[in-house]
Amino acid sequence: MNALSEQILSELRHLLSEMSDGGSVGPSVYDTARSLQFHGNVTGRQDAYAWLIAQQQADGGWGSADFPLFRHAPTWAALLALQRADPLPGAADAVQAATRFLERQPDPYAHAVPEDAPIGAELILPQLCGEAASLLGGVAFPRHAALLPLRQACLVKLGAMATLPSGHPLLHSWEAWGTSPTTACPDDDGSIGISPAATAAWRAHAVTQGSTPQVGRADAYLQAASRATRSGIEGVVPNVWPINVFEPCWSLYTLHLAGLFAHPALAEAVRVIVAQLDARLGVRGLGPALHFAADADDTAVALCVLCLAGRDPAVDALRHFEIGELFVTFPGERNASMSTNIHALHALRLLGKPAAGTSAYVEANRNPRGLWDNEKWHVSWLYPTAHAVAALAQGKPQWRDERALAALLQAQRDDGGWGAGRASTFEETAYALFVLHVMDGSEEPTERRRIAQAVARALEWMLARHAAHALPQTPLWIGKELYCPTRVVRVAELAGLWLALRWGRRVLAEGAGAAP
Repeated sequence: MNALSEQILSELRHLLSEMSDGGSVGPSVYDTARSLQFHGNVTGRQDAYAWLIAQQQADGGWGSADFPLFRHAPTWAALLALQRADPLPGAADAVQAATRFLERQPDPYAHAVPEDAPIGAELILPQLCGEAASLLGGVAFPRHAALLPLRQACLVKLGAMATLPSGHPLLHSWEAWGTSPTTACPDDDGSIGISPAATAAWRAHAVTQGSTPQVGRADAYLQAASRATRSGIEGVVPNVWPINVFEPCWSLYTLHLAGLFAHPALAEAVRVIVAQLDARLGVRGLGPALHFAADADDTAVALCVLCLAGRDPAVDALRHFEIGELFVTFPGERNASMSTNIHALHALRLLGKPAAGTSAYVEANRNPRGLWDNEKWHVSWLYPTAHAVAALAQGKPQWRDERALAALLQAQRDDGGWGAGRASTFEETAYALFVLHVMDGSEEPTERRRIAQAVARALEWMLARHAAHALPQTPLWIGKELYCPTRVVRVAELAGLWLALRWGRRVLAEGAGAAP
């Protein structure tokens, strides 16, 4: 067990030291399909098309059947990309299966827009639906009626702006509304809105209209984004890239949740990242990438990390996003984010600032079981629950929540893991362990024994599935579709396993019910 703990710390050190390359993000069906569609040369991207076809599920759609809300965009996009790749092996069959899948699917946007709708759904889905209708005629596809007025309102707003500033949030979905390359300009990384799909669309329009001076930079960006997927296939791209603020911020925050932030074995790697964040955090805050608009979520987590490292950052950067007693992720967003307000609460608590209204909002917005599941950036209830418990317990050593603890223990699967879908995942099991780590300290001996037994079962499940330097595969983060920020998730997996190992050693040494 000691050898495994050392191996985990070594891998964590390695992951933290790599975080200067823009970030690691798993491959995206949606962005790959859109990029292929805009690329134009089918024969030059045969491996990427083959990859796209291989991702199709048995029911004809793309994306996890566990989370049907996030399957429309990748399936529409894949259908449209493969529609023009008919000569390639398997393409025609894939299009037929996708058409049948979409015809059978209930329309989640027929009457209203779900709170956790994918990013840019109001712009992207009507656009894809319109493109498919023009190609496939009278097929009875979902029409997404509730999104149409939102799209129209957004287009009116965009029509009033000649050119959006680099990094504007709406550039992330440029492929769904942009037609003139003059409405956007590649940022310093060569991207349009840190989106491979948007950048590929902009590049195609720029080439067609003869606006070519920046096309080379867009090409370089798309090649770098493709490398970030670790797929080894040219043209397979991620959902978002770079994530050179989000990735280090969330990784260090996760270390804190596991009690690893100040571990001597990680001290130097943590110090380097903290120094970078400290230098980058300005009065306007930080976004997920250096050349993207600032938002409350990344700003709040950066503030948390700096506070935990003993710095004294100013709260002003977060106040830009405060409306009343809540925080908006981006100004003008359709609905508030639970995790953004959780992170703002945690930052305010660490900074010693009043946060009664935000705390009350977080406490009140639970489901009947006492857990947090109304989240717009992650599909699993375990993610906001882990972060909410950490934020609410910050500075309150005797904080307890019997209802949430009972619900969490009850949600553990027979195999020992946790998961919001049909199977347990390493990432979500780690989040459950972070919750138990916080709650254990203020519980009675009987409850602590129950917690220790749950951790022992989780450890057994994790040990059976752990492999050194494995790449996480399950996309649970909400973008235009579900995606996987690979290093962020791997840090969570390793931190959860390390925590369970340490817990087990303490329990053996001190008797049942001991805590790490």
